[in-house]
Amino acid sequence: MLTWLYAPADRPALVAKALAGPADVVIVDLEDAVAPENKALARAEVVRLLSVPQPRVQVRINDARTAQGQVDLHAIGTLTSGTAGIRLPKVESAEEVREVAQAVPGIDLHPLIESAIGLERAYEIASADPSVASVGIGEADLRADLGVSDEAGLSWARSRIVVAARAAGLPAPVQSVYTDFHDLEGLAESCRAGRDMGFRGRAAIHPSQLPVIEAAYRPTEQEISAANDIVAAAGVGAVALSDGRFVDEAVVRQARRILTDAVTTPGLQSPPPA
Repeated sequence: MLTWLYAPADRPALVAKALAGPADVVIVDLEDAVAPENKALARAEVVRLLSVPQPRVQVRINDARTAQGQVDLHAIGTLTSGTAGIRLPKVESAEEVREVAQAVPGIDLHPLIESAIGLERAYEIASADPSVASVGIGEADLRADLGVSDEAGLSWARSRIVVAARAAGLPAPVQSVYTDFHDLEGLAESCRAGRDMGFRGRAAIHPSQLPVIEAAYRPTEQEISAANDIVAAAGVGAVALSDGRFVDEAVVRQARRILTDAVTTPGLQSPPPA
């Protein structure tokens, strides 16, 4: 999976359009995209949507420490077993994750880290409970908390999330949204940087962003070919390919990851080398 698309829960036509589109996962949002006066309506729409299994849907609830978040969990907790899980915003401790896991047992949880204290506890949160299926970063709130005004200021925070996810045995994290949906060139550049940093895929706020994200994160034919060469040459110990590339076990692991990404990306085929 490479693309996650947010859709506000109080606008069912947009949710339906998102579900009919190409995003791998649709995040139906009860939090920031919904005005306070529309929270009850949004919650009712999510309950209606989840009356049948929705394997491509995650639901982002309100902060679970708040009254709105608790009402969200009570309303949808028994309905989300047929979904991709619950996205938990503004998580700051492992205890919060475990409390939600106890409230909605058997449901995948996707904590978002959006503050300095959450970032300091990133590994604790990522490893808090077996129900944690991924961990991510909410950059808008984190920027505000840290007083960061540019991309460079978030580099350490992003790397911290990548390391925490890996250390906890979770999939590589998904990049946070790129908020200027008119700036597709900037989005592509940011995605390439995120991929180099260890992220895999990205959340979007507009359908026009999806092809850009997929293109940036999809392994190229050249990368697939090179990875096949490396895996084919793999053996015991380190070897050098005819073009001068050095291959050892770590390089082979990286190559296999590229081939795995290729196989799981729509439109790409990467048969194992003979």
